[in-house]
Amino acid sequence: MHTVTSPADTRAPHTEPSAERGPSLIREAGYAYFPIALIARLPFAMMVVGILTLVVSARGSLALGGATSAMTGLGTALVGPLLGAAADRFGQRRVLLIAGSANSLLLVAMAWLAFAPVADAALLGVAFLIGASMPQVAPLSRSRLVGIIGRAYPAERRTKVVNGAMAYESAADEIVFVFGPVIVGLLATTMNPAAPVIGAAVLALVFVSAFALHPTARTVVAHDAAGPAQAPARELFRARVLAPAAGALGMGLFFGSMLTSLTAFMAERGAPEQAGLVYGAMGIGSAALALGVALFPARFTLPARWLTFAAILVAGTVALPFVDSVGAIAVALLIIGIGIGPTLVTQYSLAAAFSPQGRSATVMTMLGSAVVVGQSAASALTGLVAESAGAHAALVAPVVAAGVVLVAGVWNLVAARRARTSR
Repeated sequence: MHTVTSPADTRAPHTEPSAERGPSLIREAGYAYFPIALIARLPFAMMVVGILTLVVSARGSLALGGATSAMTGLGTALVGPLLGAAADRFGQRRVLLIAGSANSLLLVAMAWLAFAPVADAALLGVAFLIGASMPQVAPLSRSRLVGIIGRAYPAERRTKVVNGAMAYESAADEIVFVFGPVIVGLLATTMNPAAPVIGAAVLALVFVSAFALHPTARTVVAHDAAGPAQAPARELFRARVLAPAAGALGMGLFFGSMLTSLTAFMAERGAPEQAGLVYGAMGIGSAALALGVALFPARFTLPARWLTFAAILVAGTVALPFVDSVGAIAVALLIIGIGIGPTLVTQYSLAAAFSPQGRSATVMTMLGSAVVVGQSAASALTGLVAESAGAHAALVAPVVAAGVVLVAGVWNLVAARRARTSR
């Protein structure tokens, strides 16, 4: 197993642990780090829904709006891992400053082009570039924290602290993806359809830049001849790395299929605009359980956690095709939420534990991009099913997605056992 470490001469401020109190991740990262990293995630949570709202309002075409949002996801999925690899190679600060600035300019361009007399293809092209330049704040934050933990904590404490850090990171993702669409709705309603996209551009410019310039950006540094050797790229294709990525793909498939089928379910009841509120019931429970992962005992191993909570996810989704009321689907979503948060935390914890030397940011962006790929693909396919066969048929899609998560968990367990027997 490879441990992510940093050279001694690249330590960020606040890196000398107190001999009396022992290390604290908050002190090691700095007290401003966590709020900056949290707000810096908001542009991504806002941009997909914001672009959809903008294009539908400006062009009057739901099909074009959906295609534009899908192009944003496609750009992120294809280029996101490359940005992670660039951060591993050249350092996070340089990559984030370039990506954040480009992303802000492209968002402003989209706000103008949507109302300009240009071809639809121009919107699709800019949407792809927006997704491609989207700063990978969440995976890079995970990579930074893993680097800090690997340097500041003794080996016997690292696993527990990494699990706690991944729990926080997953809960932070849940928070921004619950409130991001709410912010989009408020800005679009109280101001104009372009306001959410312009707001995301401002947030990207200010807070992504602050995240890039934060001293912790030096914790994970560019690799050169003076630093530790970077593992070869083939190490990324080992089962212990690919299984969490496959699990993240399954989670993305679930998110996309669940929100789309839920919207269809609510539309059949005359209240499609309330789909986000019902969906939020799942997010709240998921965030709470994600934070609770840090309290699990060490004997409850990561592979066992994945299988346990993936089974709960499957159990919750099995009921979806048979529900007939909003109350019933809300209860199912509460059960599903119990499985989502801990499963995501476990996948990222395993990815952190088995990231090849010097490839932490690459692995984290692999998982993040897998979520986006799954979400984009499932949204498109589930929408087609809902349009042709109705909401109840579409509600089968989350069951299939949950099954992918469970199968990936089994793959991870098999890979772990093979690794133990080969020692």
